[in-house]
Amino acid sequence: MITVLEVIKKTSEFLTSKGVESSRLNAETLVGHALSLSRMKLYLQFERTLTEAELEIIRPLVRRRSQREPLQYILGKVEFSNISVKVDKRALIPRPETEYLIEKIKQKFSTQLPTHILDLGTGTGAIALALAKHFPQTRVTAVDSSLDALMLASENIQSSGLSEHITPLVSSWFDSVPKNSLFDLIVSNPPYLTSREVSEALPEVSKFEPHTALIANDEGLADIKTILSQAKAYIAPLGLIALETGETQHEAIRVFASSCGFTHFESAKDLTGKDRFVFLKL
Repeated sequence: MITVLEVIKKTSEFLTSKGVESSRLNAETLVGHALSLSRMKLYLQFERTLTEAELEIIRPLVRRRSQREPLQYILGKVEFSNISVKVDKRALIPRPETEYLIEKIKQKFSTQLPTHILDLGTGTGAIALALAKHFPQTRVTAVDSSLDALMLASENIQSSGLSEHITPLVSSWFDSVPKNSLFDLIVSNPPYLTSREVSEALPEVSKFEPHTALIANDEGLADIKTILSQAKAYIAPLGLIALETGETQHEAIRVFASSCGFTHFESAKDLTGKDRFVFLKL
């Protein structure tokens, strides 16, 4: 028979051999998930002997991770802005950088609160959920061109209890957004990578996450330019546009935004010091 600690050690060594980063943390997380134990409770049961039935639950999870499937897809959820968000291959995994974007938006609306928000390319719905929870008086329209992604977002909206505040909408950017709509905030984490950047990314990204949500033409700028070229018709007076972007794109975005009539441009860094966010006003 084999103990919990022995399984964790063997799993960690196996994942290391497959190139998985933070293999010990991954091993503990997978074993804990299989046994429905938090990491703290897992530590208290290191000497516990596992049954064959328990091992049969653990093995396929470890196999999936060894093939570099993202840990979040295997677990089926991720914490985002203190909300448990369901994740699977239908949409990108919400990342800490985007959580930081939410914090920056909160700061910008610390006094005058938004009443109408448009989340373009909502994916899992994480941004819409976080903003609707923080601004309970607001109405959020969550848009995605992928019906699969929007179905995932709808599942998260329903399970969050925020369905009265968020309306999912199938649309390629602004195409199906009602023409008379005005928003205090238009926010998006659009595709901004090149095909080369995705091909050079870790297998967790290049092999498993949807490329349509990652890659944009024109050196990763095509979708950002589409958003900016159409946003003027939908942004309320004094409204804000907040975008997550590539770290080398800000000067090109500034020039294009100016040509679209945006007179206020702010570049902001993420927690690693990289140019990651832009904020624009007319």
